[in-house]
Amino acid sequence: MKIGLSTSVIQHGKTGVAQYVFSLVKALLPYAQKHEFTLFVLEDDLDLFDFARYDMRLMPISEKFRPPVKDILWHHVELPRMARRLGLDVLHIPSYRRMIWQHPCRLVATIHDLAPFHVPNKYDWRRMFYARTCVRRLVRRQHEIIAISQTTAHDINRFFQVPLDSINVVYNGIDHDHFNPGNRAEASRLVADRYGLERPYFIYVSRLEHPAKNHVRLITSFNTFKASCSLPWQLVFAGGDWHGSEIIHAAIRQSPFGTDIRSLGFVPNEDIPLLYRAAGACVYPSLYEGFGLPPLEAMACGCPVISSNRGSLGEIVGDAAIQLDPEDLKQWKLELTRIAADAALREQLRAKGLAHAEQFDWHKSAAGTLAVYQRALRQESGYKLDRLPRKGQGVPTAREEKPALLGR
Repeated sequence: MKIGLSTSVIQHGKTGVAQYVFSLVKALLPYAQKHEFTLFVLEDDLDLFDFARYDMRLMPISEKFRPPVKDILWHHVELPRMARRLGLDVLHIPSYRRMIWQHPCRLVATIHDLAPFHVPNKYDWRRMFYARTCVRRLVRRQHEIIAISQTTAHDINRFFQVPLDSINVVYNGIDHDHFNPGNRAEASRLVADRYGLERPYFIYVSRLEHPAKNHVRLITSFNTFKASCSLPWQLVFAGGDWHGSEIIHAAIRQSPFGTDIRSLGFVPNEDIPLLYRAAGACVYPSLYEGFGLPPLEAMACGCPVISSNRGSLGEIVGDAAIQLDPEDLKQWKLELTRIAADAALREQLRAKGLAHAEQFDWHKSAAGTLAVYQRALRQESGYKLDRLPRKGQGVPTAREEKPALLGR
């Protein structure tokens, strides 16, 4: 097969979609001996794909197409031309906001989440409009859809009326060479040297986005936790500023315990496992996720997890984490107190998390994704997502490319 993958949504490698693209490409490298891969990469991002340079073709794209509107237009006008010229069999778009209308070849799109349908004001009105209106039409032009969780598959069915049996669930993986328990003592020494974190801390790895990532409620719960006990724990945010970040920074400044709240900004990927290994616990209070990689990556590093139960998070973390309503401030305060004070509980969650995280692997994800490419190619003609279930038909389940998860 000749396979193309658009990578223009990675935003210099600083988003969750970027980690999906990097991890998937790395896991697909062994298949480059049999299949021909072309990565469409914005010029300033080319160095980020050096690891694939000798196995896959890197097709440079002018930086003038980086702004979102121009990038969308490039996908609709220029990318189909390039796909035809290269004779691609399959073109994979790893973001629903860049799905294309034309059919230069078989089209596969990954939908990570439909958060704009669940979280008001997640994005500015233009992005919200595009997600809620244009995407409804574009999704039906794809030959195959990949959802990264059953939750996202059911959202696609609910909001776009795509039959569940036309959706492929391919779970994200974990890079276990990168995210593993390692040496906790060494990690503690390194984060103390690099970030000045010398006391126990809760770590939240996420871009600073308000209201979707729910930092402000977490800060409020942390304030009541600190006010109710004398424990020396800190709250640490690892992530760059995003939509609404000024509100989060204001909440930190206004906190009576602001000196115990650290915002590290964007943290290089190589330091994330260190922060997890040295942390007392990972907290993940997001209002909605289509998957939720950070809690799993924390588990793989031996870090106990307290997670929101919204979106796919309950599905993904299973019984290996403490699950809470992200808007229940009292319960978050109680669980912060309990996990900080109970070393036995932390050890129990570490053990359960390590076993749970083992089930997720990018090599399985790559194999499942390749199976979707092959399924798209086998279609006789046209596209299939314009089929609606007949009246009275039973509700099918989404195709799953991975064994059932622990605790589901």
